[in-house]
Amino acid sequence: MDALSTEIWQSTALTIELASVTTVILLVVGAPLAWWLARSKTILAEVIATIIALPLVLPPTALGFCVLILLGPNGPGGLLASFWGERTLAFTFAGIVVGSVLSALPLVVQPIRGAFVTMGNRPLEDAVTRRASPLDAFFTTALPLAGPECLKAAVLGFAHTIGTFGVVMMIGGNIPGRTKVVSAYVLDYVQTSRWREASWLAGGMVMFAFAVILTLTLIDKFYGRRSA
Repeated sequence: MDALSTEIWQSTALTIELASVTTVILLVVGAPLAWWLARSKTILAEVIATIIALPLVLPPTALGFCVLILLGPNGPGGLLASFWGERTLAFTFAGIVVGSVLSALPLVVQPIRGAFVTMGNRPLEDAVTRRASPLDAFFTTALPLAGPECLKAAVLGFAHTIGTFGVVMMIGGNIPGRTKVVSAYVLDYVQTSRWREASWLAGGMVMFAFAVILTLTLIDKFYGRRSA
């Protein structure tokens, strides 16, 4: 196995690790956040929902630059990194996790919030009659009912992170073995006129995207039949 192949396999492992960690954080943070947004009637909730949605319209490089400043030596990330003797969270795995979470957060929060809104108050009222606390009602009633959307959100969050490039490039700097994700190699191959390798890698990503969309469709069909 040549050095380039080894780098690609390392980058693939790094990308899968990044997507897995990001997806777990997205669900742990996104589901309670979506629940609060769905239940809150304040203007603050809509302001926060708008902030969460910004990555949907912001260019990835602009989002990456903003996060880079926050993670840099003069931002909160630099302060946090100082606790273990570092100057910055930029150009680290932790930094690209933060960027990936912020980039994919609206893809997770919005569908789960929609599921909670559609659910209405009746299931929660039933939970209250069983003397369930608000926390119990969330975990035993609301979250299971929103299960299909949570599953779809997890798939979307994972897939989005696999394909993320602009944000990761700005925050991580494409350091081989540390922050360079698989999608970066497509650009590398094109820039060096290695069209065959670029075609194979891009083709693999197209197949992955097809599998993700098919998975989401099957999830809808499966849960649609169960609820029918």
